[in-house]
Amino acid sequence: MIDHGIALPHHRLHVVPAVVALASPTWQREVWLDPDRFEDLDYTVHVLFDDFCDASDPLPSLGQCLRTEEEVELMARLGAAYGAVQDSVGAAAADEAYLDSPGWSAVVAVAARLAQVLVSNDHTALSELHEAGHRWPLGAEPVAPATKDRHVGS
Repeated sequence: MIDHGIALPHHRLHVVPAVVALASPTWQREVWLDPDRFEDLDYTVHVLFDDFCDASDPLPSLGQCLRTEEEVELMARLGAAYGAVQDSVGAAAADEAYLDSPGWSAVVAVAARLAQVLVSNDHTALSELHEAGHRWPLGAEPVAPATKDRHVGS
C-alpha cells in the first residue's frame, strides 16, 4: 500500500474504524451489546490501546499510524476520557456499564472529533496521491480531465 505520510497505513485501517465506533452510540448499542456480533468494546479497546496504537501514550504513533500532532493530541484525550470511565466502572465491567457511565459522553465527544480529523486527513492524503499521479487500481491509465463546457448545448 502506498501512503506518503505514515509508515504503517495498514495499522490505520484498524484505528480509524475503531475511533468511528467509539463516536457512535447507536453502533455501540446495536453491535457491541449484541452477543451474536464479534465486535465489542473490548475489541475496540485492544485496537486503540494494545494492537495498533496506544491511546494512553500516542506520541510514538506519530508518523506510524497517526498523521498529525492534532491526531496525537486527540488520541491522548480519547485515552484519558476512556481511562476515566474505566476507573469509575472498573476494568471488568460489562460494556453496558461503560455505555451507561456519566463519563461516556466525553469518550463519544472526543472520539467524534478525532474521527472527523482522521477522515479529513485521510481524504487530504488521498487527494495528494491522486494529484501526484497515483491511480487505482494500480497501473490504471490516468483519466482525461473533463472540459469545462461539457454541458454546452444540452
